[in-house]
Amino acid sequence: MARTFVIGDMHGALRAVKQVIERIQLQPDDSLIFLGDYVDGWSESAQLIDYVLELQQQRPCIFIKGNHDAWCESWLMGETPDPVWLANGGQQTVNSYANTSSTLKARHIDFLNRMKLYYIDEEQRLFVHAGFTSMGGPVRERFEITLYWDRTLWEMAIAMNKHIKKDERIYPKRLLLFKEIYIGHTPTTNYNVETPMNACNVWNIDTGAAFYGKVSALDIDSKEFWQSDPVNELYPGETGRNK
Repeated sequence: MARTFVIGDMHGALRAVKQVIERIQLQPDDSLIFLGDYVDGWSESAQLIDYVLELQQQRPCIFIKGNHDAWCESWLMGETPDPVWLANGGQQTVNSYANTSSTLKARHIDFLNRMKLYYIDEEQRLFVHAGFTSMGGPVRERFEITLYWDRTLWEMAIAMNKHIKKDERIYPKRLLLFKEIYIGHTPTTNYNVETPMNACNVWNIDTGAAFYGKVSALDIDSKEFWQSDPVNELYPGETGRNK
């Protein structure tokens, strides 16, 4: 039976991503959904993008755009790098492109340009990097940056979890729009949790790979998950974003 895996924030940790891909033992019909933040943090951002593009040649892949990817995209397209970006892992990404060709950069710009802001599957499951604020769902979101910057959806799910039932009037309308919602962006390690978290119908797959956490992959049907080793152990001598 074909499986679908959702993979959380990766932040340039190619070794961790390869480790997770090996551990889930991909079958020919399996598909992958990446929740964004391919870059910024560890030293192999450019190489990680090349790797996921190779995966796309072998199986169905969906690529969601994260806030760090949007920063990287702007820089690759010629904009002056945002100092906030450089201080939050962007410098490591710039360094990873130091010896790359203009052809590769153009290929990556095309990849970043084509990323989805969100994806909704046939079972009404939403995949988005951060969240959304519109009561009409992401399709009605006024500002696209909300989809890769918003944290209120996750904060709301955490606050509501186990306290209010779905059939109560005060249950958040946003959460009723989808069967399940899969996000990254807010590390579970912020809550002293090293594994994917579930609150209401929201699944958070960002397990802190930007810092000293892990890259995680979750089977969206069985909810079984696999993780890399702690990323800092795979990159000795590096500090990731370190903030």
